Order: sequence, then C-alpha cells, then structure tokens
Amino acid sequence: MEKRTEEYIRYMTDRVVDYMETPQAQRKENRKKAKAAREPWLTRWFGLGGFAISQWMRSSRD
Repeated sequence: MEKRTEEYIRYMTDRVVDYMETPQAQRKENRKKAKAAREPWLTRWFGLGGFAISQWMRSSRD
C-alpha cells in the first residue's frame, strides 16, 4: 500500500512540475486543440442514436 502511495505522489509531482514548466501560451494552445478534437456534445451523450435523430429532424424541416 505504501509503495502505491509513493508512486502516486511521484506521478502527481511530475504532472505539477510539467504544468509549471510549460509556458502559459502553450497550455492555452493545448486546451484549444483538445477542445477542437472532441466530438459534438450530441454524439458524446447519445451516440449514433442522437446523431440519427438530429439528421432525421433536419431532413423533416426541409
């Protein structure tokens, strides 16, 4: 149990140090890229069913 705790503390320390050493502009750019790479919320929440319903609604409007 103690070894896992030490590994976790080491991991978290590495993450914090990496975060602090990365310039703020680079962190903002990374966040923008991650946000752009995400799927639309409808697909994330409802999968292909939500996508199918949205397409069906869109086609019924026309």
